[in-house]
Amino acid sequence: MNDYLVKALGYKGQVRAYAVSSTEAVAEGQRRHYTWPTASAALGRAMTAGLMMGSMLKGEEKLTIKIEGGGPIGSILVDSNAKGEVRGYVTNPQTHFDLNEHGKLDVKRAVGTDGMLSVVKDIGLRDYFTGQVPIVSGELGEDFTYYFATSEQVPSSVGVGVLVNPDNSILAAGGFILQLMPGAEERTISEIEQRLKNIAPISKMIQEGLTPEQILEQLLGEGNLQILEKMPVQFKCQCSRERISDALISLGKAEIQDIIETEGKAEAQCHFCNTKYQFSKSELEDLVKEAK
Repeated sequence: MNDYLVKALGYKGQVRAYAVSSTEAVAEGQRRHYTWPTASAALGRAMTAGLMMGSMLKGEEKLTIKIEGGGPIGSILVDSNAKGEVRGYVTNPQTHFDLNEHGKLDVKRAVGTDGMLSVVKDIGLRDYFTGQVPIVSGELGEDFTYYFATSEQVPSSVGVGVLVNPDNSILAAGGFILQLMPGAEERTISEIEQRLKNIAPISKMIQEGLTPEQILEQLLGEGNLQILEKMPVQFKCQCSRERISDALISLGKAEIQDIIETEGKAEAQCHFCNTKYQFSKSELEDLVKEAK
C-alpha cells in the first residue's frame, strides 16, 4: 500500500482528525541513513508527526521540527510541507538498545527527556512562527501532544508508531492526530477520552494493516467520520546539484580558488538524504567565473 494521509472531521465538525500511513517514507529514511531499530523508531515517529503537521499548512508553507532530548541519539531534525513531502535525519543513526519493560523499542532512552521540542513554521511572512516546549516523555507521541496543547493552545491527542523488522528494514509506520475544535461538547470529549483509553496501540493497528480511514474509525467510532481529503505522502529531499553549486558560488572567488589550490576538488553531502555531490577542478574553475 502506498503511503497516504487522510484529513477528516469527527462528531459533525467538533473534532479535526488526521491519520497517515508512512511506511514507505520512513523506510526511505532508514535506507538512506542506515538507522538501527531504536533510531529508526525515533526518526520514523518524528517524520510521521511531521507529515501530519505539514498537512495542516497551505501552498508553499513548510515547517521544521527539532528534537533535542539529551539522549544518545543526539538531535532529530525533520522538514515537511503542505505537499505531503518529508525528510529527516538523526545525529547518531546507529543507536539501538534492548527492548524496554513493555517489550517495545526504547525510544525514550534514545531520545532522552532533558531538552526541548521546537517547531519552526515558514508561512510566507517575514518572521517565522516558532513554538518550543520541554520534552515531557521522550516517546514523542506524548511530546507532540504537549506541544499542541501548550504552544498552539489546541487540545490534541497524537499517536505515532514504527515497527522494525529483524533485518532493520521498516515493517510498518503511521500515526494519528485528533484535535478538539472550539465549542466541542463535553459528551464528545468524554467519548473520545474513553476510546483513547480502550483503543489498541497505534503500532498494533498498523501491524494489523488498518488504513488511515480505519484508524480514524477506531478512534472516533463508525458514523462519526467525515473524510475531507486524501493525499499521497513521501520522503523527498529538496537538495540538488544546482543548490550546492549556488552555495559554493556564495563563498566567493577567493574561497573557491583556495579549495582548488589546496584540495583540487570539492565534495558536499546532504544531511537529510545522504546524497553526495562532487565537483572536479574544472567545475570549480567554472564556478569561480560565476562568483563575485
